[in-house]
Amino acid sequence: MNKNEALTKTETYVRQKLEGEGSGHDWWHIHRVRNTALKLAEKEQADLFIVELAALLHDIADHKFHEGDEKIGPATARKWLEHLDVREPVIKHVCDIIGDVSFKGAEVETPMKTVEGKVVQDADRLDALGAIGIARAFAYGGYKERELYNPEVSPEPHHSFEEYKSSIGPTLNHFYEKLFLLKDRMNTDTGRRLAEKRHHFMKEYVNRFLAEWKGND
Repeated sequence: MNKNEALTKTETYVRQKLEGEGSGHDWWHIHRVRNTALKLAEKEQADLFIVELAALLHDIADHKFHEGDEKIGPATARKWLEHLDVREPVIKHVCDIIGDVSFKGAEVETPMKTVEGKVVQDADRLDALGAIGIARAFAYGGYKERELYNPEVSPEPHHSFEEYKSSIGPTLNHFYEKLFLLKDRMNTDTGRRLAEKRHHFMKEYVNRFLAEWKGND
């Protein structure tokens, strides 16, 4: 199977599986991440085929929806790519990216080994920032039946992936526990530039949210 056919089949597979999902991890998240990753890949001279496959499959079985199982994503991607007869070195590379791409806690390092992994991780993190990032945060919080905000519950600097996965804090805490940290964890110059703008917008939003909460608007 040639590369274009593999990508077309993968897009169809992912879209059918994730379309209409309501937590912010839907097909359109994948679509945005794929497009951003390809733009970054061109600037970073990364392998476009590996980047696109990894971006399309990076949330095919997210641990958040599979009882915290961090191995199910790479395993599901591997099964699909083997079905397409993709070469083993490509499968391994894509699965390694999927296994490492996610944020795993404020005190947990998640370095990417390859330029392809770096651009996919940046693209995924950029979609967690800015106006869309805010919308996705509250969509996920609603999906998990979490409070918008509770001033009696402080954000936690999670020291392990297990702590992060088990967090049940209000959605606004997520900005301090993850989203505000992403700007300084970008891998590429373009990613850092885009993250800076989106980070600033989110900071303004949270300041406004807290002002309205306190009746100081």
